[in-house]
Amino acid sequence: LNDPLLIQYLNWLKNFIIGNFGTSYVYNEPVSSLIVDKFPVTLSLALLSMVVMVIVSIPLGILASKHAGKLLDSILQIVSQFTMAIPSFFLGIIMTYVFGLILKWFTPGGYVSYTDSKIGFIGYLICPALAIGLPKAAMVFKLLRGSMGEEMNKEYVRTTFSRGNTLNGAFYGHILRNAMIPVITFLAMAFADMIAGSFIVEQVFGIPGIGKILVTSISNRDYPVVQG
Repeated sequence: LNDPLLIQYLNWLKNFIIGNFGTSYVYNEPVSSLIVDKFPVTLSLALLSMVVMVIVSIPLGILASKHAGKLLDSILQIVSQFTMAIPSFFLGIIMTYVFGLILKWFTPGGYVSYTDSKIGFIGYLICPALAIGLPKAAMVFKLLRGSMGEEMNKEYVRTTFSRGNTLNGAFYGHILRNAMIPVITFLAMAFADMIAGSFIVEQVFGIPGIGKILVTSISNRDYPVVQG
């Protein structure tokens, strides 16, 4: 602290680049070891949320496009709009209340470490992953539905049908491939957003990941951990 502010920053930045984030005031251990210990939990939650987002949004987007302008398409559009508007942490609270307290499908706060049981670990992450993944799935659904609607009005689609292709053949062989281009771009951004979003959801479900240690460190003014 006796050095000028710029020198302090450059020293911190030099250590940061080589992986030395300092020592935690509270835990009295290197910040890097704390992050390495907690990050696999947060990353696993984000990856599982990504799986939920893809397996929900892509089939529903295709289904709605096949029934464009019909009742099923309208229902899916309304449901997706409603789901997209629900914050992940609020959806997590609802799921904890319904599935944890009422139906007792899991024990709220009864986290199972991946070192103890990989199956139990994944099982406990399913509800948090749904809370994070479903609102994002609604966004991907809207994007895919709109993209496929644009593709269906293009000349090459009419040419595809004139060659004798069925509806399924045109959808899976031509339309879907072109419509997925903006969706794949969005998926990369959504994954980064899921890692950030998991910080809040971890508090709801009591998951000891990066978000848990971040909020605790902010409360304790453990600046090296917060910076790391």
